[in-house]
Amino acid sequence: MSGLKLEIVKADSLSKGDVDLWHAMVAANPDLASPYFHPEFTRIAAGVCPGAAIAVLHRQGEVVGFFPHQRRGGTIQPLGAPMNDYHGVIARPGDGPDLETVAALLGASRLSVNAWVGPAATGLARDTMMTVLPDDGYDSWYAERRSSFGKFFKDKERARRSMEAELGPIRVERGLRDPALLDHLIDLKREQYRRTSRHDVFACGWTVDLLQALLQSDHAGFGGAMAALWAGDRLCAIEYSLIGGDQCHFWFPAYEPELARCSPGILLSLDTMKLGAVAGLRTFDFGFGGESYKKYFCNARRTVHEAVLLRPGLGASLSRAAVSMLNAGGGDRGDRLRTSVRRRWNAIEACETRPMARLLGAASAARAAVGKAGRALGPA
Repeated sequence: MSGLKLEIVKADSLSKGDVDLWHAMVAANPDLASPYFHPEFTRIAAGVCPGAAIAVLHRQGEVVGFFPHQRRGGTIQPLGAPMNDYHGVIARPGDGPDLETVAALLGASRLSVNAWVGPAATGLARDTMMTVLPDDGYDSWYAERRSSFGKFFKDKERARRSMEAELGPIRVERGLRDPALLDHLIDLKREQYRRTSRHDVFACGWTVDLLQALLQSDHAGFGGAMAALWAGDRLCAIEYSLIGGDQCHFWFPAYEPELARCSPGILLSLDTMKLGAVAGLRTFDFGFGGESYKKYFCNARRTVHEAVLLRPGLGASLSRAAVSMLNAGGGDRGDRLRTSVRRRWNAIEACETRPMARLLGAASAARAAVGKAGRALGPA
């Protein structure tokens, strides 16, 4: 990747030729098959995300790549973080530099990525999970899944009958763009963050603006949209997805907690896929694993990299020393603790641009870290 030069520009300074080239690069590179790599995502995100910019990569006078990003002090993150579930250099196959080269070209004190698509020699490899429908559609996929995981899917069929018996007929709609419905979804998510002691990514404001702006996009084949499930007159579950071409990225799901026994979120995902398949959607991306239900849905995986690249110095040395001390207690406790704390801090740093909000978030993260460190140093 020698001979690369980098130019930092604002998103609104890209020419029509630049945008056309971006489209051509995405179309030519199967690794970029995600709505997050669509130029419209970058245009919209750059309009609301503080510190937004685009690194334009040149070689011998020609543009060979784009990397949308945002700055938080000395830290560089993908544009839209922590909301951006896939990121990397927009380039033709084989033309994109690796993660380490991008970090060197940007010259940041810290480059943080959690789902880097493209070559990387650093960091943790992680798999995301997705459903790719066969050519003959949803019904064929469901029949295969039900045959392979009969107990799970029969249980969901019983849950559907139970919900209908209790509340009334189930109705699902997709492609919804009602701002009031989005407000309700965000309220549900914020309550979930409080219950689970996770950082509230919507408290900062600009992340809400991002979802609203994506919902209002009128670009053909791209945009944010919601699906919702009602039983009788009761709204039971909502999911915000990002759509690009035949790709649907399930993004923010929420459901009424008191209806958890009926699995309304899972029923909504099933019906969203069925309706989406009729509309031409073929790939449904569930993001990282973790929730057990995903293994019953997904038949494909994608490997990405999570990494923090630090400029050599005292901070990097102290981080390695602390991890080594924890690991000395047995196993990989230090590495696991560092990963957990880093993820929490990355979300705080990305969301919060005001010093006091960042300080409060850091205090919360520190309390969680102390608790985890105590457990890490306890018996193996």
